[in-house]
Amino acid sequence: MIGAVHKRSVADIAQELGADLARRAEETEDEDRFVAENFALLKTSGLIEAGVPAELGGGDANVDELAEMLRMLAKHCGSTALAFSMHTHQIAVPAWRWRFQKAATVKPFLERVAQERIVLVTSGGSDWIAGSGRAEKVEGGFRITARKAFASGAPAGDLFVTSAVLESGEDAPAVLHFAIPMDSPHLKVLNTWRALGMRGTGSHDVLIDGHIVPEAAIIVRRKAGEWHPLFQIIATVAFPLIYAVYLGVAESARDIAIELAKRKPPSQLTIQLAGRMDTELAAARLSHQSMLAAARLNAPSASSVNQVMIGRQLVERHAIATVDHAMQLAGGAGFYRATGLERRFRDIQAARYHPLQSGPQAEYAGAMALGLSVDRIF
Repeated sequence: MIGAVHKRSVADIAQELGADLARRAEETEDEDRFVAENFALLKTSGLIEAGVPAELGGGDANVDELAEMLRMLAKHCGSTALAFSMHTHQIAVPAWRWRFQKAATVKPFLERVAQERIVLVTSGGSDWIAGSGRAEKVEGGFRITARKAFASGAPAGDLFVTSAVLESGEDAPAVLHFAIPMDSPHLKVLNTWRALGMRGTGSHDVLIDGHIVPEAAIIVRRKAGEWHPLFQIIATVAFPLIYAVYLGVAESARDIAIELAKRKPPSQLTIQLAGRMDTELAAARLSHQSMLAAARLNAPSASSVNQVMIGRQLVERHAIATVDHAMQLAGGAGFYRATGLERRFRDIQAARYHPLQSGPQAEYAGAMALGLSVDRIF
């Protein structure tokens, strides 16, 4: 309930849900099945609207608090946390615009999230700066034809927030951003999510075949292939939330490995492995704090994007290393599914695949260091 969110922190609520999430993750016989029961629990707990400002009916959680919530969920179920982070960051960005840019246009949307507890799905990671799909100008709007990948949470979604490329017109090519109801007859969720890790996220492909988006429903219209101020906000605000999930996965892997190691007589090797693991985890935590610090400045820019993406790269590197050491420390016991460690090992691999990946991130940081343009590095 919204009132409950005010009485307890969102991280406390996430921790209270943890036992149920962990039990389902451990008991499921079909890891490819979407975590639908967990999303139903998130709705009734008040976490769906946690990031909506209080004056608009929500829980008023800021980016730091939302990151802590997601980290806590991830310690119990990585799939739930990652899918939910894709909803959460779509609330956090307009909430930031409401608080710091006084953007009145986001008010109806945020109020609707709070009142109806709608679940948002995005294709942002697969589209990113370039965009994908085709927008064709028709009378009164645009006909959309597209196939979007990595639409996490699609089976539970109410609204699909996506984009398409308009190839003709004065400012073409332009990327148009809009939202489509998930129950549109022109939208179909394809059962494609068969993945190494994060198997319960329901990150299926979504097919859009001829849905007409009215001209007035276009949220943003921007130049294709280059950074836009909105994407500086998205990069600065969203990625500390997404990477809180991977930090939580790494922390839970560490805790499992320590418990397994304590069952055996200590040796110099196990002591060293435990130390290396905790050192890597400390580096992941520090890197994530740097991401949050950039968001906390409330000044999205090329510079904040650079700081966040350097942090994102380091969280990836050190979180994966943490789980690698956890597998070594656990020994053969970690190879059994029953321990839950191998699931964390698979889930943490997904940290590699969000923007900016290692090549573009290094190029972006290098261009910033040399005083060069980063407008088209993504």
